[in-house]
Amino acid sequence: MIAIVGSSGTGKSTALATRIATLRAEHPQATSFVASHPRELVTLAIAAIEAHGEPVSIVDDIEARDALRLLCNDLFAMEWSSIRSGEIDPEVAGLRSPERFVDSAFRLFRKLRDAAISPEAFLERCLTGATNFYASPPNFNHPDLILGTKDTHRDSLDIDAEELARQRRREIDLAKILARLYQAYVDRREPQMTARDAIARAIGLISRIPDLARAVRETFRYAFIDEAQEMTAGGRSLLEAVYGKSLEGVSLAGDPNGATTTFDGARPDLAFAGAEEIVELTTPHRTTHPLVNVYRAKSEEDEARFLASEIRSRIDGGVALEEIALIFRSVADVHRYEEALLERDIPVAVTGDVNLFRDRRALDAIALLWNLWDPFDHAQLLRTLSGPAMALSDASLAQLCSEPPDAQTPLFALDEEPAPTSRRGRFDPKRDLRLGWNVTRGTVDKTLAPVARERVERFRAMRESWIAAMGTHSLRALILRVWNDGLARSGVPGSARARAQELLLHRLLDRLTAYSDIHPAASLGDILVYARARAASDLESCESDAGPGFVQMRSVEASRGRSFDTVVIADARAGSFPRWYVPDAFLFSPKLGMIPKENAGDARAARTAKFTYYMFKQKTAEAYNAQERRAFNYAIERARREVIVSAAGKPTRGITAPEFLAELQAR
Repeated sequence: MIAIVGSSGTGKSTALATRIATLRAEHPQATSFVASHPRELVTLAIAAIEAHGEPVSIVDDIEARDALRLLCNDLFAMEWSSIRSGEIDPEVAGLRSPERFVDSAFRLFRKLRDAAISPEAFLERCLTGATNFYASPPNFNHPDLILGTKDTHRDSLDIDAEELARQRRREIDLAKILARLYQAYVDRREPQMTARDAIARAIGLISRIPDLARAVRETFRYAFIDEAQEMTAGGRSLLEAVYGKSLEGVSLAGDPNGATTTFDGARPDLAFAGAEEIVELTTPHRTTHPLVNVYRAKSEEDEARFLASEIRSRIDGGVALEEIALIFRSVADVHRYEEALLERDIPVAVTGDVNLFRDRRALDAIALLWNLWDPFDHAQLLRTLSGPAMALSDASLAQLCSEPPDAQTPLFALDEEPAPTSRRGRFDPKRDLRLGWNVTRGTVDKTLAPVARERVERFRAMRESWIAAMGTHSLRALILRVWNDGLARSGVPGSARARAQELLLHRLLDRLTAYSDIHPAASLGDILVYARARAASDLESCESDAGPGFVQMRSVEASRGRSFDTVVIADARAGSFPRWYVPDAFLFSPKLGMIPKENAGDARAARTAKFTYYMFKQKTAEAYNAQERRAFNYAIERARREVIVSAAGKPTRGITAPEFLAELQAR
């Protein structure tokens, strides 16, 4: 095993590429596995699983979480025999909020998979940790612990032996519930699995069938992995399973002190452990001290306008669009910055943890498809009718929601108390269906103003043509036709707004058709339900690259391995960059076992004593902020020439979430 290490800009990736070229020249018959990030190790896992003859299809975390939600149904219905018999008390942390419990459990299971911890080992460590902690509890009255705890949580330290025993029972019950769910999640035998699930599956298979490792090595004699500081324990275990404990034939490159996802499972201490040869690079290959400018705006709008003006001046000065990047800790909500750039006719592409299914342009496009599939989904229909393409007034919309002037007397009278529906307490066909009927059948057209009537008639004709096209067009062609006919264009052709809209629609189309390719029997309605689930998820992201011709707007993780002439680090304020540290409903420690945050049951305090102690002892907030500082420094190091760091509002003096802009100014 060879490890190429160094700080940012020292040429690690170049040295790794040179090593790849050298080995390929020396061993032209040997095949190699090249990964720009440790997450691509899933390719080795797939090779091992397929060598065993098992089908495998990689899905993302959203589909995996939905599978876990189904596994939780019996738990939420209290149908488990262990709950009915009283063996397990369901009054545990987080279970009163089922959706939140599923999300917390799924995040825990992801970390356990990344750490290569099996359900059996998880439960064993939980029970052992509980025994060790409660058998010899710490001194909850220690002055340092009391002073290091916020006033609002100090009541959790006022605890006696009886309350401590009660919390222990709740903790063990929680561990048993999670262990059973984790086992059920692991035992699923569908070919669909996440990348981390595939890695764990491959490790298990190779441990039982060593010949699988030989089969993978025949396919990939050498392995080269960049950004290795972000490798998880599971990734390291997979490499050892395939290439042996010494990792013969493996070359890693990265910065052991630069991991930005340690709270998500990155283990740089494991990644580079045991290297036979360490090549340490110290000479910078690019500017490591770019010109740094700092700007504090009065408001968020002022900040966005200032940055757009600065970027416009760089472009006018000859800097290529793709050589300018705005880097955020998260791009989940950067609309105001994107809008400020588009106002100055600067095309921008957002990449990273952005949910494109929530973008207003994507929602307009998806609404049109809903109009085709189900015109009685009135929320979607109203979005189209009031949107920029139709632009109907409130008066016209009210008219479309009204009874036709010459409504016929119904042949059969409706029941006085119709059956309830899943969405509403009572089903009223006049209310629930009226808008859809009026739009699709034209029953109130004569009451509309001439302009509104012309637009509704045009929409109705388009929809009828789309219905006819459903029988002759492929899914991709059908979606393109619907959008070409029914969507309003953003800006004039060739403008920044038009290009940004085209990019987003291409990304959205690729996602919808990719789902159709994986699920060939899915109808358009199934695909739209999938899109709706994506829009509601916090796990959604968009990693597809936009190519040249766009100013880049990226999260830190999406900026891995890239550099730009000009880097803008925007919104560098407490709570944004760095983000707030929000502990989950329950944590897990290999030594202490489960650490529930909420003190469930007949409790005197909101938090458990163990959680308060763990947060103080491990200094989790400080460790989290240290990770955020590494991410901030990494963002600065993406710049070859200059950096602009900005934030809005007055600086804070918080310790829980520090102000990076103020720290930078102090330096």
